[in-house]
Amino acid sequence: MDYDIAIVGAGIVGLATALQINQKRPELKIIVIEKENKVAAHQTGNNSGVIHSGIYYKPGSLKAKNCIEGYHLMINFCKENNIPIDMCGKIIVATSEAEIPALTNIYNRGIENGLTGLKYIDEKEIKEIEPYTNGVKGIFVPQTGIVDYKVVANKYSEIFQKNGGELVLNTKVVKISKKNDLIYIKTSRFDLQTKLVINCAGLYSDKIASLTIPDLEVKIVPFRGEYYSLNNNKRHLVNNLIYPVPDPNFPFLGVHFTRRIDGEIEAGPNAVLAFQREGYTKSQINIKELFETLTWKGFQKVAIKYWKTGIGEMYRSFSKKAFTIALQKLMPSIQPQDLKQGGAGVRAQACDKNGGLIDDFYIKELPGQIHVLNAPSPAATSSLSIGNTIAELAFKQFS
Repeated sequence: MDYDIAIVGAGIVGLATALQINQKRPELKIIVIEKENKVAAHQTGNNSGVIHSGIYYKPGSLKAKNCIEGYHLMINFCKENNIPIDMCGKIIVATSEAEIPALTNIYNRGIENGLTGLKYIDEKEIKEIEPYTNGVKGIFVPQTGIVDYKVVANKYSEIFQKNGGELVLNTKVVKISKKNDLIYIKTSRFDLQTKLVINCAGLYSDKIASLTIPDLEVKIVPFRGEYYSLNNNKRHLVNNLIYPVPDPNFPFLGVHFTRRIDGEIEAGPNAVLAFQREGYTKSQINIKELFETLTWKGFQKVAIKYWKTGIGEMYRSFSKKAFTIALQKLMPSIQPQDLKQGGAGVRAQACDKNGGLIDDFYIKELPGQIHVLNAPSPAATSSLSIGNTIAELAFKQFS
């Protein structure tokens, strides 16, 4: 089985990469290998469905560049393929005077990143947009929307396969080796050889990379984000999207309210260490994976640095009352009885040896190999742009 390119992982980034390469170089023989029985089974299929604007990200970073470019590509793709989207906008809310400097920094980043139509709003204007929200100052961001990324990913897959690409499910990569100018891949079902392997394995991207890079400098630390949903009779409390001012030192956006494309209102997420890489509940534990995380020097440094935050997040995970108190910062009227248990997602967060939670997208390139080692939010929004970025790297290798 000979291929020009083998892509590991059929999440939204892997599929977008396959689609972009296929559309630009249809003569290349491409295979996407996925261990699950469907595409978009993990991060893609369990995220909140937000089309992000790019307001948060450091100007010039891969996140900023790809999010803003990907935003426009995503909207155009959805319109061209009749995928429902709602560009409803969102508000970012400072609930105290102490948060206003950080809010100002976010606004300035948005301007530097080329966003137009951003608007400062005062307490009265916040109430006009979201009547039940508490805040002293906010930003209205018109370039934010909602979509179902599972639908998007399935459409990527459909178009890719229609144009001659190959997708195999229920197939796990177990070994990768390099000989001369070829990459040999052993899977749970068959062996193949390829000129280039592209690793988009998400929560297992470091595991795939370490098959050929034994001294890999980063490790994926899985963080579970748990959600509650508002009861149907309380959906009126939220019109669209309500976000707090995030902690600039922590790569998460804080608990917020999100209207989904199906009308459900999500509240959350928190951010707790998952006890296995695909651990969507508190009871899912993989001793080997948990041991690897806890003994990683980088994670130990993260734990020392953020132990107070971590304890608070874990407490909210076990206490609905504590979770509600966190939500009440944005919406004082919300009560525990207004919430029902929602879903959860697991974020693949790369952590380096020095205890840095890598904030930007991170792609490592070697001859015959491209490894996407950090692609958390806004990777779904950015997927077509990331796919373009990886396609350009791939074409340079072929040239």
